[in-house]
Amino acid sequence: MTLLAGRKCFRVLEPLHSMVYFAPETQAALVAAGLENNRMCYFAGRAAALGPVGPAVVTSTFYNFSPSLVARHIPLAWTLAAPEDITAARLRAVDAVQRRLLGDAVDSPETAEAAELAQRAAEACTGGDRVLYAAHAALPSPKEPHLAFWHATTLLREYRGDGHLAALLSAELDGLEALVTHTATGKGFLPGFARTHRGWSEQEWDAAVARLRDRGLLDADGSLTDQGVELRRHVEAETDRLGRAPYEHLGEAATARLTEIAQGLTMRALAAGAFPEGVFAAGPKR
Repeated sequence: MTLLAGRKCFRVLEPLHSMVYFAPETQAALVAAGLENNRMCYFAGRAAALGPVGPAVVTSTFYNFSPSLVARHIPLAWTLAAPEDITAARLRAVDAVQRRLLGDAVDSPETAEAAELAQRAAEACTGGDRVLYAAHAALPSPKEPHLAFWHATTLLREYRGDGHLAALLSAELDGLEALVTHTATGKGFLPGFARTHRGWSEQEWDAAVARLRDRGLLDADGSLTDQGVELRRHVEAETDRLGRAPYEHLGEAATARLTEIAQGLTMRALAAGAFPEGVFAAGPKR
């Protein structure tokens, strides 16, 4: 089992989790639960598994959001809806989002098979220094296969994400610097969306760019230097290493099968408009 196989599997699983954050059904369900109709829904929806924590905990575990943006919504959210009610509302939204974007594939034998495979992979995840993973792992797994699949992809996503933060810390990249360097790879979010969506001002973004130039990681045009490319390559390789356990536990053949099913579901979700335009970089590096 190569690290690349685990990365490939994660890359096609991750959109099946994150598409929920861009879906109107999620916002509607969380507003119906009592939250404000704004960014509060994202922060509270993802952090509710942690319990009624303060803004510093959310900022730390989410890593690349502006602390001031988080503080506008947390802990106010917990006065409007209990964390357990928020997690229940989010799961109802997941059902609605999946049925709209995946159609009859939601109840297919392949989705049930993917749920079993993803759950088996998640058995190898451990909670040491994996705060968001541990919080979500403490939630009960839904009985319905399509929801159990989403829950398992959430565990795999947060497990890898927690390891990614460890890799970023080792590379001495703070949350904003990590965001700037990632957009400079031409993958993920477009820079303008990344800055505004994560709540950073132009001045804060420019200051991070200046720090990265001083380290020799960005050039005068804001592109990654050779040193910057190598640092990002190292971060991703370390993330792969720290996230390898679920896929090694699952085994080569089963990981390939999970990748195959998840890729088909992800392509179906993308074709149905799971993500808006103007958010992600386009082209071969996406």
